[in-house]
Amino acid sequence: MARDTKLPPERAYERALFKALGRSDEELQKPLIAIANSWSELNPGHVHLRELAEWVKHGVIEAGGTPLEFNTIGLCDGICQGRGMHQVLPSREIIAASVELTINAYNFAGAVMLCSCDKIIPGMLMAAARVNLPVIFVPGGVMKPKQFADKVCVTSDIKEAIGQYNSGKITADQFYEIESETCTGAGACNMMGTASTMACILETMGIALPGSSTINALEAGQFRLAREAGNTIMRLVKAGMKAEKFITEESITNAARVGLAFGGSSNMTLHLPALAAEIGFPFFMDDFDQLSRTTPLIAKFKPTSPYTITDLHLAGGVPALLKALQSILNTSTPRVDGTTLREFLQRVEIMDAKVIHPITNPIAAEGGLAVLHGTLAPGGAIVKQSGVESKMLVHEGPARVFDSEESVKAALINNNVSVSDVLVIRYEGPRGGPGMRELSLPAAILVGMGLGDSVAMVTDGRYSGATRGPCIGHVVPEAMDGGPIALVQQGDRIKIDIPGRKLDLLVACSELDRRKKSWKAPDRKHLTGFLKHYAEHVSDARNGAILK
Repeated sequence: MARDTKLPPERAYERALFKALGRSDEELQKPLIAIANSWSELNPGHVHLRELAEWVKHGVIEAGGTPLEFNTIGLCDGICQGRGMHQVLPSREIIAASVELTINAYNFAGAVMLCSCDKIIPGMLMAAARVNLPVIFVPGGVMKPKQFADKVCVTSDIKEAIGQYNSGKITADQFYEIESETCTGAGACNMMGTASTMACILETMGIALPGSSTINALEAGQFRLAREAGNTIMRLVKAGMKAEKFITEESITNAARVGLAFGGSSNMTLHLPALAAEIGFPFFMDDFDQLSRTTPLIAKFKPTSPYTITDLHLAGGVPALLKALQSILNTSTPRVDGTTLREFLQRVEIMDAKVIHPITNPIAAEGGLAVLHGTLAPGGAIVKQSGVESKMLVHEGPARVFDSEESVKAALINNNVSVSDVLVIRYEGPRGGPGMRELSLPAAILVGMGLGDSVAMVTDGRYSGATRGPCIGHVVPEAMDGGPIALVQQGDRIKIDIPGRKLDLLVACSELDRRKKSWKAPDRKHLTGFLKHYAEHVSDARNGAILK
């Protein structure tokens, strides 16, 4: 075989190793496209992504590129709850770094990101902002909802069923049926948890194809979208349209508004500031409150309404949400389909006004999240106000103090909680956990027990889009930093005023000063490995829990 004289001899070693993978000279002269995949057998949101990647590769090849696939981790928040949740938020930093390093180490012309679920989408977004290449995202789609005889169930219903069973509201057989039948197969959880929130944000930012975030996993339409994404990345490469064109101050602000308008997960107040930090855009937790005051709530989904993400898809999906909100969005932002948002919305229709309300007739005047401040949270705290019953928007009660998720969960399971209590769960922040565990399981148990209209929860940990009820998280400063939440004692009165944006510990400043003098941070000498590094270097929740 004669050597192709057009190939630079100094890259022979690189070519030889690629040839060991079966690649030809012809393939290696085409643009190399990274297929960054978070496939794994550990997560239903990702178990099908190998199959989806094959369709992306078809699209890349027919458009003149050479796809090369690699993998990164993808933890399941649901499976890790109560077990390995310390590791889940920190995994976002590993995902971002592993994708960034792999792409920058090779001579890629562009990248396709295949991802689902809570930390994987934001981790890959952070990587996309770092690599300075054309990038397109392919979300994994959602799990089909389960239709029982009397109701539709998604994964958030399983958590609430724990509380229902514990309080005698459902039988053991009913409980087992919900456990065994609700999760129907591949795809992200079919409620407005963090996974669907972040997938919808991809479409909003214009870095994923229309309809790709809400489609049911493994439908034929999803395969077509994946193939189209392969075609599209080649167009972006030829046009020199890098990720920095799509990840901008304007698109991040649009993403926050849209997330607020559909009652999205409070975790976006971690992930969008983390993404903003990658491009030097100062965007923090408090900015969500300012946007929420001028962004009406036009849609709600399970667990705070009967509608699923599949219902959103049938109503027109994210494009229809954008259409309804276009008067308050920056519509000059570009999209990977080659249009601006303004041009794209000219052909979009809202298919169901019961699911997506017009902006002139919203569900609520304000968006789904509120940021509270006060003597318990001087640096702020977040609540999903769209999931709180009206009688609990203002609440005062005695503190029940717990120093871990396990202890509050035990109190709930043992029915050791009283009406009007404010359950304070501390040392669960980014540093204190470490890893800022998600407490959506005890929150769902609380609601399932029928206490969501009489008992509140406050934590320096976090919740999920799958949380409803008076659950306030992200308290800053966290307990590990000696914030006021570390000084709360059993029986202290706590006042919550969500409309007034207040979270106060009703204890005299002089008494708090006295308590602070005797306070000592818990010993964390047992920490090893990455969690030790994370605890030593992570920022607070206000700044997105990023590594400093």
